[in-house]
Amino acid sequence: MTIQQAIEEAILLAVKEEIPIVGCGRTDTGVHASDYYFHFDMDLKDPTFLLKKLNHILTDDISINKIIEVAPDAHARFDAFKRSYTYNLGYKRDPFLHNFEWYYPYGKLDLKVLNDAASLLLNYNSFYPFCKSKTQVKTMDCELIKAYWEEKGDHKLKFHITANRFLRGMVRLIVGMCINVATKKVSLESVKTALEKQERLEKSYSVPATGLFLVNIEYPYDGILKS
Repeated sequence: MTIQQAIEEAILLAVKEEIPIVGCGRTDTGVHASDYYFHFDMDLKDPTFLLKKLNHILTDDISINKIIEVAPDAHARFDAFKRSYTYNLGYKRDPFLHNFEWYYPYGKLDLKVLNDAASLLLNYNSFYPFCKSKTQVKTMDCELIKAYWEEKGDHKLKFHITANRFLRGMVRLIVGMCINVATKKVSLESVKTALEKQERLEKSYSVPATGLFLVNIEYPYDGILKS
């Protein structure tokens, strides 16, 4: 069962019509989205009624926040020009957050080293070392806008990253690389070499999906709203 399938089945129940939806992108199993868009074609006279109907039908882990009319050629995926993710890491096991952050029991990580590794990425625009194998994309190019770590109190870290697009598994591999650099399993120089030569890191590490959130999708005004 996918989120797309759940929403399409809810629409079918609500309007007695099969309506395919197109999302703004794909996320791995277990990754969360606190901001997400999809588009669909429908002769819809009362968006508020459909909004209430869908939220009544859908399970508690999916919520539709708004239904808006857009330009006929608006595309949830291709019109988006900026996407942001965060990754939550906790040093203490929290039973209330075990589905929403990665519990890291191996000691505190050096924030400066983590940020040295993250900021290095801003010097490059092609990211083959941080793409899962057997993926079908035409280019490994991404315009990285920001990438940094911050401490959230004494027991938590949060990673922030924004780009125009992301490769399959890219954020989880980048988080893993930063941790490997901080724990001296990978050197910063080897990361530079991999990026310059566009080759795999000798030690790649994809962190668990549980701490990853898609948190913001941005569209040009005329691209998403009705013109």
